[in-house]
Amino acid sequence: MEALQPRRVLVTGSSRGIGLEIVRQLAGKKNRPEWIFATCRDPEGAGAQDLRNLAAKHKEVVIVPLDVSDVSTIKAAAAQVTEQLKGAGLNLLINNAGVVGVTGTLENETPENMSEVYRINVIGPLMVTQAFLPLLRKAAQETPKKGMNCSKAAIVNITSLAGSIQNGFQWDSAGITSYRCSKTALNMLSRCMSLGFAKDEILSIVLHPGWVQTDMGKSVGSPPMTQDECVQSILSTLGRLSEKDSGTFVDWEGKIIPW
Repeated sequence: MEALQPRRVLVTGSSRGIGLEIVRQLAGKKNRPEWIFATCRDPEGAGAQDLRNLAAKHKEVVIVPLDVSDVSTIKAAAAQVTEQLKGAGLNLLINNAGVVGVTGTLENETPENMSEVYRINVIGPLMVTQAFLPLLRKAAQETPKKGMNCSKAAIVNITSLAGSIQNGFQWDSAGITSYRCSKTALNMLSRCMSLGFAKDEILSIVLHPGWVQTDMGKSVGSPPMTQDECVQSILSTLGRLSEKDSGTFVDWEGKIIPW
């Protein structure tokens, strides 16, 4: 089994939930990355205290202000990371930040809510990927060996089973129309990335982390999986991926999910 060994990683939405746990587990690895860029909207706010505590213990964790709904902060974050890397590339971009939005029904869904959810869950990951694409390309060029993997250069977009058109996951208990539609759109965006960046040997996948005990997960019921269990499986799965997996929709264990 291949081990996940990216030297330089960036994770959006790192102040809590799955994003924070990814940063925590990467920083705790024996062969930890050289740099872990942990982004969040308000690094100085009360909600980022756990992340600040983590960064204080691990010098490789760098907190970067970034709001995926604000292009100016995305560009500023890319400039900061580029300067920090001093000519090196970025191996792994995890677009984790997202929202459920105001839950409701088909009858009372509003254009305002749908637009906001799309702005964060779909447009945000696209803008972040565009901003960091030069660094991902540089990382791919730094590795002479042909092929793709998540230690070389990869984009991982965190989606949801709710975005599977075929599955209809938990429709009766949680309609969340805007969220479902946004994640389906993110799935297509990831597929486009896999096609568009194939020549650069940048792997692109969309990953369902499972129903996890996070604030978001608990907002729609009682999730069975802990954050620790979830992220252990995710990192193991990312370590096994190769070019044959680029453009696929997988779960935390690497199992294919129907579109």
